Amino acid sequence: MTEITKTGDGDLGVFERYLSLWVALAMVAGIGGGALAPGAFNAIAAAQAASINLVVAALIWAMVYPMMVGVDLGAVAGIARQPKGLLITLTVNWLIKPFTMALLAVLFFDIVFAPLISPQDAAQYTAGLILLGAAPCTAMVFVWSQLTRGDPTYTLVQVSANDLIMVVAFAPIVAFLLGVTDIAVPWETLVLATVLYVALPLAAGLMTRRALGSADAVEAFTARIKPMSVIGLVATVAILFGLQGEVLLSKPFIIVLIAVPILIQSYGIFALAYGAAYVLKVPHRIAAPCAMIGTSNFFELAVAVAISLFGLNSGAALATVVGVLVEVPVMLSLVALANRTRRRFAES
Repeated sequence: MTEITKTGDGDLGVFERYLSLWVALAMVAGIGGGALAPGAFNAIAAAQAASINLVVAALIWAMVYPMMVGVDLGAVAGIARQPKGLLITLTVNWLIKPFTMALLAVLFFDIVFAPLISPQDAAQYTAGLILLGAAPCTAMVFVWSQLTRGDPTYTLVQVSANDLIMVVAFAPIVAFLLGVTDIAVPWETLVLATVLYVALPLAAGLMTRRALGSADAVEAFTARIKPMSVIGLVATVAILFGLQGEVLLSKPFIIVLIAVPILIQSYGIFALAYGAAYVLKVPHRIAAPCAMIGTSNFFELAVAVAISLFGLNSGAALATVVGVLVEVPVMLSLVALANRTRRRFAES
């Protein structure tokens, strides 16, 4: 029976090793570029279809494609012999994460931060965080998986399972947590994002793998194109910070308040999933990605729904954007933690 594909254990390249530095520089460059050349960033923001920015979509595609080249469909059957990672992912993402995010949002904005903000703003920020909590990651997790030497085939199955559940569970969960009965979810956004971020890169990766032929050729090719993922990530961060630079500079205090429950949620969810994987003796190449999926968010969907429900300039939309900005440094710190603790996990 075919074994699940393992990624190489070689040292990280210069791009990956100094990723935190590149991301920090991208943040500064984005804010500066947004202030000096707002027209250019406005043009990028205008390139949209079904609430998805096509420029950012292309960059995410560049991040995901190198991972997809490593996917071996012949190894998918082997995942049935290691169901624990998938079980952890689905349990954390759909039975725990949305509700803990809602609880933290209410705790901080209705109680802890209540003297600092109006009740109307508190309700908006809570709604935005609920949208983030109900949308687990679909695309960026491929980057985090690659940086932790995760199993590309298993990661693909985990993401695909999340996508299928999201189609039927996102709206009911959000509706329940927001206390309303009619949530207008932009299904075009969900379908288009799944096609752009999963289906097309997977098709391209499988075609590339077939064209290359041997496993050695695939490994050599993947090593050459790995910097694409980092370049795509850095460029995406620069664009996001360029588009939101004015908000960040004008409302730094609010940004910090919104970031607090997001940070607690992110590290808490990772600890829960990663700890469960350790207790259940899940191999690290599966444990790291399964913890990353729940920690990261499908920010495109969260932002799109927030704008659709509450408006472009709403507090809910701002909260989802803060989630995007917080996510990258948080995930980089968790990648570093996962890499340092690799030897404590099972190898098989």
